Amino acid sequence: VSPYSSEDAKGLLKSAIRDPDPVVVLENELLYGVQFQMSDEALSKDFIVPIGKAKIERTGQHITLVAHSKAVQLALEASEILAKEGVECEIINLRSLRPLDEEAIVTSVMKTKNLITIEQGWPQCGIGSEICARIIES
Repeated sequence: VSPYSSEDAKGLLKSAIRDPDPVVVLENELLYGVQFQMSDEALSKDFIVPIGKAKIERTGQHITLVAHSKAVQLALEASEILAKEGVECEIINLRSLRPLDEEAIVTSVMKTKNLITIEQGWPQCGIGSEICARIIES
């Protein structure tokens, strides 16, 4: 799992603790000092984020931006700039890399017909190349 926000971190960590299988949590230390708004739902002691379920951070009709962890912030910033040019981005926060919420990605790309993956790693063998391969295969 790879949380972006405080809600992601809380909900995914609780899901990871409850999961009978091993779960790797990828934290980006650059997000440690960032404050995020927490919804009333997330403040509940029963709040969890299901492993394998992406979140649509912003809806749009022109292009799909897919990211995880700190790269979600970059996608949100890019979408603000593009919105001023009339380009509405749909932003998918993966939250989990495995299992990957392929349905959310494919549904969005079918709607927008365009895809950009954003990550802070090497392009080879990264999650972006895996997403592109799955889109081409679907």
